[in-house]
Amino acid sequence: MRYYLRGGTLIVRGCFRAASTGIDGGIRTVSTLLNHTIPSDWDHRDPARDLQMIIARNGLPEDFFGLLTAVEMKNLCIFQYDFITVFITAGISHEETGPGTINIIICSREGFSDAALLGAVITATEAKVLSLYANGYAMTGTPTDAIIVASEGEPVHAYTGPVTEAGKRIRDTVAFGVAAAMKRHEGRVVRDTPSYFIFSRYGGDHWVEWDPEHCPYYPCHFAGQRCDFCYCPFYPCGDESLGHWVQSSTTRGEVWNCATCTLLHEPEIAEYLLRNPEASLEELKARKKRIEEQGTISP
Repeated sequence: MRYYLRGGTLIVRGCFRAASTGIDGGIRTVSTLLNHTIPSDWDHRDPARDLQMIIARNGLPEDFFGLLTAVEMKNLCIFQYDFITVFITAGISHEETGPGTINIIICSREGFSDAALLGAVITATEAKVLSLYANGYAMTGTPTDAIIVASEGEPVHAYTGPVTEAGKRIRDTVAFGVAAAMKRHEGRVVRDTPSYFIFSRYGGDHWVEWDPEHCPYYPCHFAGQRCDFCYCPFYPCGDESLGHWVQSSTTRGEVWNCATCTLLHEPEIAEYLLRNPEASLEELKARKKRIEEQGTISP
């Protein structure tokens, strides 16, 4: 799974089995997920056509699920909880009749059965409702709320209820995430770019917002490093020239350790990936090798 922003559009790419409650939703295999910010003068008559135009304009394949929102993408919130990544935009009003939309995209690196995809929609909706009530909103949602749940790989999760391994992560992320996204849309928390959160177990389970401007660990690799991709979009790449698998001390099984990898912190490589967000890992490694041979990057 890879994701990036292009203008007012969140684009998530991969090979997904997915369920969507949004425009032209259902259950099918797709390569692209979208969440697009509509302009203030948007014509509501044909949203499916609008999404098709976004796909065509970006040169993307036509197997996709898409959502529309009035929320600016600078107020997008991204959450990483182990193998679950969640994208949330939330724009609602305190008045029950007020306009708004809460869009939630849930991606799993571990495969879900079709039943688990649908179960995750239920789990996420329950968590959204709990978050709304906990934050003073006397509503269960808005008329246009939508959820996409997508997973990659062969199914390993048959169920996604709130006490399952996958469901717990979805429930906790959405419950925390809806509130965080609302704060940004309402201006109670101001950010110029999307907010990125990581679920950390260091010092007790909690959410940490990554802030590149005030990172206490900078520079974690070398002076002048780029931190645009502090959380690597290729993680876990499994490339043993860049990292290795280690036994986790807090979760079952192994986790990918790439603490010594500096590939995406090299300014030239980071800049290239920003310009070409779908570049492959092999392409980036080859580019670094060429630059090293030219003597502009230290090996």
